[in-house]
Amino acid sequence: MKTILAFGDSLTYGANPIKNGPRHAFEDRWPSTLEAGLGGKARVIAEGLGGRTTAFDDWTAAADRNGARILPTLLSSHSPLDLVVIMLGTNDLKPGVCGVPREVSMGMKRLVQIVRGQFAGLGEPVPQVIIVSPPHLCETDNEEMKQTFNNFDLRIEQSKSLAALYATRAEELGVPFFDASTVSKAHRADGVHLDPQNTRAIGEGLVPLVKSTLGL
Repeated sequence: MKTILAFGDSLTYGANPIKNGPRHAFEDRWPSTLEAGLGGKARVIAEGLGGRTTAFDDWTAAADRNGARILPTLLSSHSPLDLVVIMLGTNDLKPGVCGVPREVSMGMKRLVQIVRGQFAGLGEPVPQVIIVSPPHLCETDNEEMKQTFNNFDLRIEQSKSLAALYATRAEELGVPFFDASTVSKAHRADGVHLDPQNTRAIGEGLVPLVKSTLGL
């Protein structure tokens, strides 16, 4: 059986777009849906943390949100791995974190380099990597989220630019790419997070690509 690490933020965690709403049920989270779609041929380990970035610090957060810093630890704790699916970038668009789409894509590139470097350095088989650009931000009346991202209309447009940038990084790195916005949309309740249907859709949409990548 293959082992897959799903590395992401609150969209991978299964956060509810309704304020104080419960976390999505286990079966509604996209890593669970992906595993179900693979028909017992792989297990998917979900590592989602709200606020996580690709490679940038958020000093206002209680837990370490810098994906590049925590990824080596997770790779070690879950090794051996056959595939790492990375969906990050939304939180990087916050002006106090990064706020520059091209730099966000370079953070994603750094994560792929970390995966490859860690396993190669140990002389172990290097897992495949799939880069996933997250669903776009959308219009919302949620004032708290608007303040968090600042100039929310600009952040919506920036989120739409990530797919093309990630596709370029994927081509440079020679890894598969998936645009989650082709199957999933954010909920207007907060403009960022997904309802259960759209969360499941990401896992379902990834199934064919994961099967072809792993030869399942």
